[in-house]
Amino acid sequence: MSLEPRAKHSFKFIDCVQLAEILGRRAWDEQELLEILEEIPSDSIYYHVFSTFLRHKYIMGPYPNDFATWAATQVGDHVLGERLGIIDPYEFASVDDLRWEIVTIIDDHLSELRHIPRVTYGQAFYFMRSYIIEVPTMREAWTLDEFAQSLRKVDVGVIYFHLFEARQRGQKQSDFATWFEGGLGRSDLAKKLNEIHPYMSSLEGIRDQILQICSEEA
Repeated sequence: MSLEPRAKHSFKFIDCVQLAEILGRRAWDEQELLEILEEIPSDSIYYHVFSTFLRHKYIMGPYPNDFATWAATQVGDHVLGERLGIIDPYEFASVDDLRWEIVTIIDDHLSELRHIPRVTYGQAFYFMRSYIIEVPTMREAWTLDEFAQSLRKVDVGVIYFHLFEARQRGQKQSDFATWFEGGLGRSDLAKKLNEIHPYMSSLEGIRDQILQICSEEA
């Protein structure tokens, strides 16, 4: 009976905690939102687009970023909400490129209107950013089976750290895919992981997709 191949190095699972900071800027209408978006730090854009996954771990709402959610639910502008909601942030090389896409969409939308949509009964949009603190889990894997067993048990914050934050750290793929390729020598599995679109599911849904890839190799 052959033993399961062991990796060259183990995979250490790291969880994370997000500490949010209010920036003191808020928008009551879409013109104010547009103007602040043009000058707000890029890490605030990242927070309102990517960090929503960490704040809604198990199920995503109808709009995948805070800008779209605010426009649709607080302002009542469902047209802008839909336009902002279909943005795929992974199509952009940088957060600033993503910023200007959002700015362009809002600017084009406002140019079509006679009046600036604003909050009537809802809440203002408060610009925020966050800091990610790494939290070791004491779990590590040397084989694909050990990886899958641990992935089933860890908090989904682990998935956020190794997937979304890996991109923020400048990596071209997730920590999972990097280990599959460089640790296990399974570039085929790394390719399958890279085909998972992280912006089309919740963190729990992404966990299920990764586990499905692992089970197909069992």
